[in-house]
Parts: sequence; C-alpha cells; structure tokens
Amino acid sequence: MSRCVCTASTRITSLCYPSKLRSPAVQTRGSPSFLSRRQIDRVPSSLLLPVQCMSSNANTPMRAAILGVGFMGWIHTLAYQRSTTAELVGFASRDAKKRAGDWRGIQGNFGPPGEQWDVSGLNVSENLDGLLEDDSIDLIDVCLPPHLHVDAIKKILASGKKVLCEKPLALNSDAARSLLNIAEPGQLMVAHILPFMPAFRFLVEAKSDGRFGDPITGRFSRTISPPDWIPDFYDPEKVGGPLIDLQVHDAHLARVLFGMPAAAHCVSHNQQGVPKRYETILEYSPSADSYGVTPVVSLAGGVIDSPARGFTHGYEVSFEKATVRFEFAAYGDGSSDTIPLTVMHNDGQLERPGLGEQDPIDGFVSEIDAAAAVVAGGPLHPVLDAQLATDALTICEMQMASRRS
Repeated sequence: MSRCVCTASTRITSLCYPSKLRSPAVQTRGSPSFLSRRQIDRVPSSLLLPVQCMSSNANTPMRAAILGVGFMGWIHTLAYQRSTTAELVGFASRDAKKRAGDWRGIQGNFGPPGEQWDVSGLNVSENLDGLLEDDSIDLIDVCLPPHLHVDAIKKILASGKKVLCEKPLALNSDAARSLLNIAEPGQLMVAHILPFMPAFRFLVEAKSDGRFGDPITGRFSRTISPPDWIPDFYDPEKVGGPLIDLQVHDAHLARVLFGMPAAAHCVSHNQQGVPKRYETILEYSPSADSYGVTPVVSLAGGVIDSPARGFTHGYEVSFEKATVRFEFAAYGDGSSDTIPLTVMHNDGQLERPGLGEQDPIDGFVSEIDAAAAVVAGGPLHPVLDAQLATDALTICEMQMASRRS
C-alpha cells in the first residue's frame, strides 16, 4: 500500500469530534445483559493496553477496509499507515473524487487536513457490497455518519466479517442493543478513543490495578466551537447533537470507571430540541459493588458560539488515596493551554507522570492494534466492548429524559 506523508502536526493531546432519542429503559445492574461493575472493572491491567502477540496469527497483519471517507475515515487511515499489526487494503466512498484519492477537502478539529494520495493497489468501492465481496478483508472499519451505522453493521455482521465502528455505535440504545443481539462474541467492536489516549488511559489503568484504591468522585468536561465540519450536527435523526456525538466520550469513560448510574439529572440550553450546553449529575445507588462509597460523578460541556476556542476537555477524578487532574484547551489562533496530568496524593505529595510527546493519531493506532489482536484470536479488549458503548448511549438518554432548560 502506498503511504501518504503527513506534513502537518498538532499539539492536541486528545480529541472531541463530534435517532430519535427515547426515554431509556434502564436495566438494573443485576440484568445479565449488563456487565457487572466487578466484571468490567476488575480486568487484568495487561488487557487495558493493546497486546500485539496474543495468538499464533499475530504476525499476520489484520486486513481492514474503511467504510465512509470523512474526517474520522481520514484519521483512521492515518492510523492504519502507522500500525504494524493492521493494513488498510480498501475503502468505500460514494464520492468519486475521494475514490480517486483526492481527500483534500477533509478537515476536522485535530490532526492534519486531508491530502491527495495514491490509492492504487487498494480495493476502492462505491459501496459496502464491494468490500463484503472481498474475502481477504478481515474487518470493516465503519466511519459513516451515525445514522447510517446500524444498517451497515447488520450487513457486515451477516457476512461474518468483524466490525470496528466509530462511536457512537447508534443514535439510541435500542438500536445498539439490536446489534448486540445478532453479533457473535468478539465480532462487534466500538471505537471509543478516550481510554487509548495517554491522559485518559492513566485513569483506566489506575482503576484496573488499584494503585490509588477505588474511584469515588469524578468531574468530566468537554466543549467545542461550532462543529461546522459536521452537517446536521443538531439533527436528532442524523447526528444527535453534543450529547450523542460529543459527551458520549465521557459517558463511556464514566461507565468504565464508575459503573452504570441509576439516574441522571441534567440542566441544559437547547438547540433544535437537543442539548447544546449541559451540566449533569449522575446518581449512583449504594450496592454490594459500590465499595462502601456511593460515587459522585458529573458531566459538563457542549458547544460555545465562538470559534476562538476550538476544543477543551479535562477531568478531575478522586480515588481513595489520590486525586488525578488533567485539562487541555486548543484555541483558534493555534495556541493552547494545558494542566498537565497531576496526581495529588492524600499525604500531600504531588506527582506529574510524564506522557511524552503526543500526537492524537497515536491513540487511534493503539485502538486499531487492539482490534487487530482480536482478529488474530486474542480476547476482546475491554474498552472495545459494544455493551459498554450501548451503556454510554443509555447514559446519554438518561440525561435527555431528565433535562431541564
């Protein structure tokens, strides 16, 4: 495959890119269709990072094709070009210019813009069928607009190929569960990127290995400028607005760290009937798996009207023995502010774990390598689990159902 060379760079350390929502039918944590907190929380720390040699087939790169060439399709393409365990062998796009290799019109809020590149040697198709007919393809990487995910995934699952779907899995949890019901074990994976980004992966690893005890409180925020690169952003039938396309990142992370909440209490400013800016408190019920402390968790963010602040995200999470803080902001003039990853131990010691030079594409490489390990015969990486992605949508629906404006 011809490799394109990216000439642009970025200082952004992670990302924020951005159905008809129904009142959630929230299931209890005792329901067999939900992983219990103990099941999902107490996974070995070795499973939290991609393991490239988990089977005898691991030396054979996964052969993947991308369905949908927009901003995320471009970012995933860059990640495949860096991966040593996966190879991009095809893509499908309805756009004739893109099928010819002209991706110069692609632009998002992080990473380099799209480029003209050599697509000779790839399986280039106008639609999904052309990829499904290629028996050499192991996995279809779905980067379509959210409202097109479900129908495409059903066809891919029926073909027997594996799926890596860019978040959100669907526009509502009912549709997501319909996919869970027909997927074979390990066949459906969802690309929620935060746990693969170093500053956020630190939290997941700390939760898994218990280095600071159990997490007890968390505040998560994520705000962007108007996402002009996403058509129909506020349309609940196509994208779903900031909750479904943006804050679902933090809902997923909260689910990984704290389990499934019992309720949500959301206050919002709305646009086109969906939240534009919001503040949410997640309510947890005391139970046998709540470690004796009921978690206190809040989610905040949305869209501001000014393009001067392209992107801000951060968190403050308290464990039993320490509090961890991180924040990053990118501005329209190219400048940025960072509160570096900081651990404030209960005994007063400060620790600033070094994250090294960071390129946001590297997190996507780790995510793709994790999917490749599954294709090679390894176990499902916990944070790629489609059940967690469905739970994240349920949390978003709980917020929608409870919101006051």
